[in-house]
Amino acid sequence: MNAKDYIELEGTYGAHNYHPLPVVISKAKGVWVWDVEGKKYMDMLSSYSAINQGHLHPKIVKAAVDQMGRVSLTSRAFSNDRMGPFLKMLCELAGLEMALPMNTGAEAVETSIKLARRWGHMKKGIPEDKGEIIVCENNFHGRTTTIISFSSDPDSKKGFGPFTPGFVTIPYNDIKAFEKAINKETIGILVEPIQGEAGINVPSPGYLKELRRICDQKGILLIIDEIQTGFARTGKMFAFQHEGIKPDILCVGKALGGGLYPVSAAVSTRELMSVFKPGSHGSTFGGNPLACAIAEASLKVLVEEKLDAKSKEMGDYFVKRIEDLKIEKIKCIRHKGLLIGVEFKLGPGETVRPICEKLMENGVLAKDTHEKTIRFAPPLVITKAEVDWAIERIKGVFEAV
Repeated sequence: MNAKDYIELEGTYGAHNYHPLPVVISKAKGVWVWDVEGKKYMDMLSSYSAINQGHLHPKIVKAAVDQMGRVSLTSRAFSNDRMGPFLKMLCELAGLEMALPMNTGAEAVETSIKLARRWGHMKKGIPEDKGEIIVCENNFHGRTTTIISFSSDPDSKKGFGPFTPGFVTIPYNDIKAFEKAINKETIGILVEPIQGEAGINVPSPGYLKELRRICDQKGILLIIDEIQTGFARTGKMFAFQHEGIKPDILCVGKALGGGLYPVSAAVSTRELMSVFKPGSHGSTFGGNPLACAIAEASLKVLVEEKLDAKSKEMGDYFVKRIEDLKIEKIKCIRHKGLLIGVEFKLGPGETVRPICEKLMENGVLAKDTHEKTIRFAPPLVITKAEVDWAIERIKGVFEAV
């Protein structure tokens, strides 16, 4: 079968809830992927930052294979010997005290919402039908019914109501709007340190620090979603560390599974986690031994290979190379580490999708986001030589825009 056959087969039997680029990948290694015809591409998306360690990192693969020969699933009806060591390492890296393991990023966010609400009701005395969580416009936290209820993206919401109440939306990167939105029923704020799906929207310096100060002053929670920005993507292990603060609740996922397996968690303090009791929340697969073995190996690779420092170095180098191209149609470049958004000056109705398709034809797989911006987020193991290889191909495509 060729690529066209596979695409037709998927289109016949798979729901049309995505609009992928017309490439069919069958093999991957490091920063590279190959299609079914054997053509080689550089992966500049990393599965939305789920493959920070690179495709099929040998240490993570070995951990998975070794664990699969022992035990893969026990459910939380029993303890297993892999969860404790994994959670200890995760909490220590985050600078927090306890974690609740789940599977997908959306589950981590849902867990954080439940944790925050129960804390607000039990500890602050907010009536169960009154608590509010503040969120930001153009957020992306997942696609469950509760999460899309506070999305400002019409494509995520249309036809899926009725929606879950209890959320108040304010503009992103607006401290005054945050202060104005706080009232006696406010539980906290859920925020991304960088809005990835909104086009790599980087807030003003000090934004998170101000949110932390106000939350402390008002006695409410700071909940940070680092599912996409976490695990060295922005040049620090977590993006909140750029401002020297800590959240009350941290949502993590994506790269925690090393590109092999879905692993996520809500990480918090011992005091907050104490509101969960047996039966109040759970997951059959959350914290399973295979997931924990993979996640622990994924964290070790990030630390041992110093991928946070490498992300900063390669991100700065990548952006400098793009800036040096002097492309008039580029409006601006927003980035932190290897999370890079290149926004173009385009006419009404025009998008960067055709540019991404042309990049694909030239061996570079990148993703359009918010119509005018191309996201470049390669695995953090990328080298200068590989960046140069990509820039040579990006140059011709960008010059033709």
